[in-house]
Amino acid sequence: MAYVLAGGRGSRLMELTDRRAKPAVFFGCKSRIIDFALSNALNSGIRRIGVATQYKAHSLIRHLQRGWNFFRVERNESFDILPASQRVSESQWYAGTADAVYQNIDIIESYAPEHIVILAGDHVYNMDYEPMLQMHHGRSADVTVGCIEVPRAEGSAFGIMLIDAADRIVAFLEKPQDPPSIPDKPDMALASMGIYVFATRFLIDELRRDAADPNSSRDFGKDLIPYLVKHGKAVAHRFTQSCVRSDFESEAYWRDVGTLDAYWKANIDLTDVVPALDLYDSEWPIWTNAEVTPPAKFVHDVDGRRGQAVSALVSGGCIVSGASLRHSLLFTAVRSHSYASVENSVVLPQVDIGRSARLRNVIIDRGVRIPEGLVVGEDPAQDVERFRRTEQGICLITQPMIDRLPQ
Repeated sequence: MAYVLAGGRGSRLMELTDRRAKPAVFFGCKSRIIDFALSNALNSGIRRIGVATQYKAHSLIRHLQRGWNFFRVERNESFDILPASQRVSESQWYAGTADAVYQNIDIIESYAPEHIVILAGDHVYNMDYEPMLQMHHGRSADVTVGCIEVPRAEGSAFGIMLIDAADRIVAFLEKPQDPPSIPDKPDMALASMGIYVFATRFLIDELRRDAADPNSSRDFGKDLIPYLVKHGKAVAHRFTQSCVRSDFESEAYWRDVGTLDAYWKANIDLTDVVPALDLYDSEWPIWTNAEVTPPAKFVHDVDGRRGQAVSALVSGGCIVSGASLRHSLLFTAVRSHSYASVENSVVLPQVDIGRSARLRNVIIDRGVRIPEGLVVGEDPAQDVERFRRTEQGICLITQPMIDRLPQ
């Protein structure tokens, strides 16, 4: 069974998560972030999946209902959406990641899976979980933790592991200020991917033990995993052993798109001639809610008013009417009107870009109406007064920001 933790807010994405949880944020022109963890589970042969939701979950639940409703009970398949619903206590929501599993123990037990894979629902990567399950069983581990090498300077954002020569975890530090390095790679640290494999009965016993501890914060990274490192057998599984790559991919691709800059870059990277993440690999498809839309349309063909796109991803339902796109993504049903130019930008669904607008290095939230002639990305001093501007110069545009502009 796969159990996906999808209740987080993702506050570093600023206004993008004002109305939706981080796993529900759009990605890659037609998907949501959570689709990657779910697709990995499905493609790995896992047919029982639970998704725990909490923060502003309506958008996420609607997406799951529409896009992941094809599991069949008669084939011993199941897909459960598990909102925080005070099932254990009338005054208690999910207190932490471990508690989000603990409160649904009865549902897990009803399916009686032999093993359970705990997944974070907010990362972008392709991974076959089968080798990790085989490693867990073969090493007789209490817990197997998926891990990835990250620059040591970035390690304070992750749970960091120290391992011995046999990849047994000897220490687990949750978001340390001074992350320890990998012995043979002093500039790198070994970080947890938020992926854990347990024998189900063992996990349930540990969750009940943790729930009875008044000093626990009910979190896998802060409480459960450090306890098992100290009192049990915890093993590290390296992402390179089970990452899925097409013939065109040169790296073991994994991204935490938890900041506006990281989110923008991961999307824009998809416009490269040979992107680091191959969304066109039919052997490992990214399943999602396939909206019924008309094809994308490009119209007008005169100088200065030519509907065109270069190094761009354009979804169904878009109309590029005499506008120019370069190194950009248009999600579903975007309208871009005559003489507009869009460059290095991520444009979420149902945005309307007015005539003669010039947009560069922006993220535009869903449903925004860009006024005629608006210019963003050419004057940093002006941009920072009007929109959310990151240190790397990316501007986030939302409808309330547009509404506050002088008429």
